[in-house]
Amino acid sequence: MSFIKKPQPLRTHLPINNLGLTLRDYEGGMSTLCAGCGHDSISAAMAMAFFELSLPPHRAIKVSGIGCSSKTPAYFLRASHGMNAVHGRMPAIATGAGAANRELALIGVSGDGDSLSIGLGQFAHAMRRNLNMLYVLENNGVYGLTKGQFSASAEVGTKAKKGQVNRQQPIDPVLTALGAGCTFVARSFSGDKEQLVPLIKAGLEHRGFAMIDVISPCVTFNDHEGSMKSYAYTREASQELVHADYVPHAQPIEVSLADTGVTPVTLHDGSHILLRKTDEDYDPGDRAGAFAKVLTCQEQGEIVTGLLYIDAEAPQMHEVNGTVGRALVDVDYSELCPGADALQALQARMR
Repeated sequence: MSFIKKPQPLRTHLPINNLGLTLRDYEGGMSTLCAGCGHDSISAAMAMAFFELSLPPHRAIKVSGIGCSSKTPAYFLRASHGMNAVHGRMPAIATGAGAANRELALIGVSGDGDSLSIGLGQFAHAMRRNLNMLYVLENNGVYGLTKGQFSASAEVGTKAKKGQVNRQQPIDPVLTALGAGCTFVARSFSGDKEQLVPLIKAGLEHRGFAMIDVISPCVTFNDHEGSMKSYAYTREASQELVHADYVPHAQPIEVSLADTGVTPVTLHDGSHILLRKTDEDYDPGDRAGAFAKVLTCQEQGEIVTGLLYIDAEAPQMHEVNGTVGRALVDVDYSELCPGADALQALQARMR
């Protein structure tokens, strides 16, 4: 993945964690995303979560697919190994990495196009296997790298930058995760650091597949009234003067959701989205209740956020398959390759 070194200004008296590291030690390269992109806010939240948990940066592995979201692993944890997989095929790479070394903190970063279109099958099967990983789905409703076509998460009636209206029913990643047996399902907003950072920390600590759907509006292709995942910013005085491909700089939106009720978030174009936290009496251990809650909020035009479902007792992939406890790099060659006789015996069992 591309990496541009970020300047490291000399700063003293920065807070340190239990490892003696500062937040700067958990950052990555310079972002090449559009200024104001919600994905950069998610990268900052990832760095903060690792810092607060005092996790060693080099003990994490970051995998992603293709798309704007899949560029972001380069922007946090620069000391960690990262890899861009083939479009939609990141879960297979993550499964192999997780099987080879269960001691690493496994992080998958994907987008609504990467996970809900070409990669929907792999996304579902990684959840079904309960692979021990954190899966962050950066959801903006468009294909940002290919000029803003609707993704599979775009709501019916949302408008594209050039005026087309989406008529296709969306795939909701939260409902998909609940239906596929995911053991940790959450949703947040890229601008709500107070909610997002704790969810990431909980996902990293969860034993199994932790999926966080993060609404992360696009500043380039959702910068118009009528988009339901808008985060755009245009200056009226310059609309007729600039080139059509010009992307004006925007400041990330930051919000703090109310503990009760609906929090309307005003986007740069004047449109709104309605965010609601789960109630205090909400039971995140009830899968059917979580499904019903998401549907009820959708019918009211709201986006429910927070920890929606968790099952801390479900066996994860290593337990189900009885994999070796050691990292494969530490397993002796004689055990990894027991010889031709062992292979013939294995083949005989398959006949």
